[in-house]
Amino acid sequence: QVQLVESGGRLVQAGSSLKLSCAASGGTFTNYALGWFRQAPGKEREFVAHISSSGLFKDYADSVKGRFAISRDNAKNTVYLQMSSLKPEDTAVYYCASAPRSFGTYYATSHYNGWGQGTQVTVSS
Repeated sequence: QVQLVESGGRLVQAGSSLKLSCAASGGTFTNYALGWFRQAPGKEREFVAHISSSGLFKDYADSVKGRFAISRDNAKNTVYLQMSSLKPEDTAVYYCASAPRSFGTYYATSHYNGWGQGTQVTVSS
């Protein structure tokens, strides 16, 4: 199981762009699918994006489709979340997660068995 560390979260204005990174260690990175989730205060953790172990399959929550892009660099053991046209409702703690399977219920937290500590993204209006 890989260990995951997110970075890149900060306070930005609405309409801005921001790129989150998640560095993995301790496992074979290419064996894992990866996801991004977020959790706003008082709300459940929700799915944001998923990328398969090969990087060929990607999927997004409807709320971020067309604005966010997930990618991975297997040479750097890192997964990214490029966020653009940010809105105040994107404010949340963002978590990356790892899963041994690329397909199935990847939109559910139960699909993943490794989690980072989270990074705070705050979007001001």
